[in-house]
Amino acid sequence: MSRQVPLYDVHKELGATFGEFAGWTVPMSYTSTIEEHMAVRQSAGIFDISHMGRLRLRGPDAAQLLDYAFTKVVSATKEGFMSGPTLALNEHARVIDDEMWYRLPSGEWLAVPNAAARERMKSHLSWLADLKGLKVEIEDLTEAFSMLALQGPRAVEVMRALGADWAASLRPLEFRLNVALAGAKAFLVSRSGWTGEDGFEVWAEHADAEKVLRAAIAAGAKPAGIAARDTLRIEMGFVLGGNEYGEDPVKYPCALSLRYGMGAIDWSKRGFYGEEALRACRREGLRWVRVGIEMKKSHARFVPRGGYKVLVDDVEVGWVTSGTFSPVLGRGIGQAYVDTRYAILGETVTVVDERGRAGEGKLVDFPFIKK
Repeated sequence: MSRQVPLYDVHKELGATFGEFAGWTVPMSYTSTIEEHMAVRQSAGIFDISHMGRLRLRGPDAAQLLDYAFTKVVSATKEGFMSGPTLALNEHARVIDDEMWYRLPSGEWLAVPNAAARERMKSHLSWLADLKGLKVEIEDLTEAFSMLALQGPRAVEVMRALGADWAASLRPLEFRLNVALAGAKAFLVSRSGWTGEDGFEVWAEHADAEKVLRAAIAAGAKPAGIAARDTLRIEMGFVLGGNEYGEDPVKYPCALSLRYGMGAIDWSKRGFYGEEALRACRREGLRWVRVGIEMKKSHARFVPRGGYKVLVDDVEVGWVTSGTFSPVLGRGIGQAYVDTRYAILGETVTVVDERGRAGEGKLVDFPFIKK
């Protein structure tokens, strides 16, 4: 049985259609995915992302645990800022989850695991703490707070309408705790998001989150669903667990193949879990790399979907991990793993679906759209 997001009835009132994602019943769309997508790119949209996990770590060894569990020096994060994204690896250098960590002034840490990885990350962190004999308490706050994401070029304007003039002064990845917002109380407001646009993410108790959601919509933010969130992240070349990465060493390439960027891996760091396999991968070189596929004008309506084959001439050279129709570019785009011998940017490729239908595209770098 899937779980409903806490504000389910509010979304139903707003006209949402629902679907299942990672064990949750979530708003998929309210009007159309394209309308909601373009609202975020051109104005402002607001998402309910309460399906994602919310964890709190505390204890004398919390920072030490994070440095052991992740590929970045999380402990170097300034108080009041988020660190990441960074990767939690398994022993095969495959990615369990990609996460941001928030450093609280109290010495505590917060994180937002992906929905499908929440239970796995709780058990993984607990296991690592036991393995190293570290004193850490892991608390699951997912049920305690709703989480909203206000995204788009008008996000600051909407925040001002909610009484948060201070939001404009937040630097990227900076956050504040226990602030007034729309006549309610927000536990946390950060300048962050996963759409490629400026924006803010809000943690609040459910009744307060409803007030913030309604006030943001009244101020001009368009309610947007998970479907638009997916098309937005693909346009930016952002990854999603179960698509671009996972723990299975047969199904997914080494973490380096992701070409994650953004300092997700700190090579000067030593002693993190999965390091030996990751460095072995680096020494041996990569067989597969993640690249973008942009369909050519003649095949603009062809959408490369997860599992489609990628061919150069008649040679199968890779596979699509996720794809969509880009409302900004007006054509199909996709992320794919391609054999490094063929992963030449600008190269023409053929994408073939499960029925043998084909479309022509070219290999491109990320992001698909330039901000």
